[in-house]
Amino acid sequence: MVVDPRNQGAYPSKAVDNTPVTGIIQYLPMPSPQPPRLLDQVREAIRLRHFSIKTEMSYVHYVRDFVLFHNKRHPREMGADEIRAYLSHLAIERNVAPSTQTVALSALLFLYRHVLQIDLPYIDDIERAKKPERLPVVFSRSEVKQILAHLDGVEHLIVSLLYGSGMRLMEGLRLRVKDFDFDYGQITVRDGKGKKDRQTMLPKSLEMSLQLQLEKTKKLHELDLSLGYGTVELPYALERKYPRANQEWGWQFVFPSWKRSVDPRSKVVRRHHIHERALQRAVRQALKQANITKHGGCHTFRHSFATHLLEDGYDIRTVQELLGHKDVKTTMIYTHVLNRGGRGVRSPLDIG
Repeated sequence: MVVDPRNQGAYPSKAVDNTPVTGIIQYLPMPSPQPPRLLDQVREAIRLRHFSIKTEMSYVHYVRDFVLFHNKRHPREMGADEIRAYLSHLAIERNVAPSTQTVALSALLFLYRHVLQIDLPYIDDIERAKKPERLPVVFSRSEVKQILAHLDGVEHLIVSLLYGSGMRLMEGLRLRVKDFDFDYGQITVRDGKGKKDRQTMLPKSLEMSLQLQLEKTKKLHELDLSLGYGTVELPYALERKYPRANQEWGWQFVFPSWKRSVDPRSKVVRRHHIHERALQRAVRQALKQANITKHGGCHTFRHSFATHLLEDGYDIRTVQELLGHKDVKTTMIYTHVLNRGGRGVRSPLDIG
């Protein structure tokens, strides 16, 4: 059989009358591959920039919703006017929260700048969702104790750590073994909000409980290794640079999930950290059992951490660093409880 070198990679054809062609086989060019779908391009651009899976899901959702809102027109055929109309629709018709509208805008700007490579003009005249100026909810010290009294096991340990260190929920759940420094009594929070690392305190009262948790986690990790699993997700390109690092003890999550699951990106079966919803449900149940009517949750323990430190007389700059705030003005919102009862003024009903 003679193959035409000019058509390598093609596939053989038959004659028009369906009779086999003898001698030199004719080859037809392979069909050109289909370009990736728009949403797949968005996912690829997001993963190239190492955004979190939650950001990826949110951006893909709002890009899809934007296209559907405009009757499936391609974004290349649209621009600032269509974005303005969609964002105003979110605020007026759907009555979304201000943060939701901001995420939608960020998703569309990402689509045009990094996927379609289109520079948009400044988008003004958007009907903005009203952002209420609310003070953060804070648990009192006695309320914190009541809530912790209705939590058990790993949920009790994680919530205690959130309150005792001021970490955000996902910062606590994503902790790795190597992030703890028991000698210096500190925790390194990796890749926090704004892609920044920081250090915060490791409460001495939790050292023994954390050591026991690490022992349980290590036994679980060794069991996974014996069954052919035991790998963990690594940030950025570390898995390519250090191929076996994903099995090392130091990289394992301190609070692993009780079951293995399929990674939504790599499709690898591995053990992730505890899902945040499990802890949120446990805290809601503890609030109900403690008869606390404040509208609080896991993040409220971070507010309580900052407020109670300020009550104890710690410098606001120190609290700012522990929380990882970029601007001290953000930290100053926690001073609202220090003056107590209308800026420290006594009610006339309490006088005399």
